[in-house]
Amino acid sequence: MLLSFRRAYFVVALAITGFGAAAQAQEALRVAASPVPHAEILEFIRPQLKAQGVDLQVKVFSDYVQPNLAVSDKQLDANFFQNRPYLESFTKDRKSDIVEVPNSDVHIEPFGAYSQKIRKASELRESAIIAIPSDPSNSGRALTLLAKQGLIKLKDPSNIKSTARDIVANPKKLVIRELESAQLPRALPDVDLALINTNYALEAKLDPAKDALFIEDGRKSPYANFIASRKDNVSSPAIAKLVAALHTAEVRKFIQDKYKGAVIPAF
Repeated sequence: MLLSFRRAYFVVALAITGFGAAAQAQEALRVAASPVPHAEILEFIRPQLKAQGVDLQVKVFSDYVQPNLAVSDKQLDANFFQNRPYLESFTKDRKSDIVEVPNSDVHIEPFGAYSQKIRKASELRESAIIAIPSDPSNSGRALTLLAKQGLIKLKDPSNIKSTARDIVANPKKLVIRELESAQLPRALPDVDLALINTNYALEAKLDPAKDALFIEDGRKSPYANFIASRKDNVSSPAIAKLVAALHTAEVRKFIQDKYKGAVIPAF
């Protein structure tokens, strides 16, 4: 009788242990992100997702092309680094299946102009060299910001996809040079002015609030950064949990406290 009781106890114990292990099973969610601020924000919510059964694995990329390719190739599940104009341009050029996860806006990074040679835009000399991003969405964004400062005039000032061909007036004969976005901070010593995406500015230890000669109005911007995935994965439960975790008062406070206006919550 005692032996039977022990055997039954052992079976029950195994069942309980198995149930506990199943309850603790984690679903992996692999997300590509730029180092700052995207990966930092994702790391902040990792414990919350773990408690919900999601093992958030953040893969950091330093460029704007590989994160979409990695998701499209199913190496990763989603990414967090881009805005709508960039995704539209990428999808058009690459025939990509990457789409925006609905209602997943997280933050806005106001785009700024930086210089190691001048302190204000009015000091720009004739034929000064201006470095801007080379990808179509961000080059248009840079040209729009230059136009708002009165440094150039564009054919259609409201067209955020303007190119250098759309410049109709350039009083100072500014020389516009297009560089890959990640290279812009390193180019600062060699140019008169560089228009730099905030994530790369922060990586380069630039403080947009203090160091930018002029900067976008973050309150009125079509450039919110969001979660993107493949069409076949955009509605997965794990991604829904990711978006919900990003849209909390704690994340809003984290963004406000850590980035002090250089990054602005968009939810």
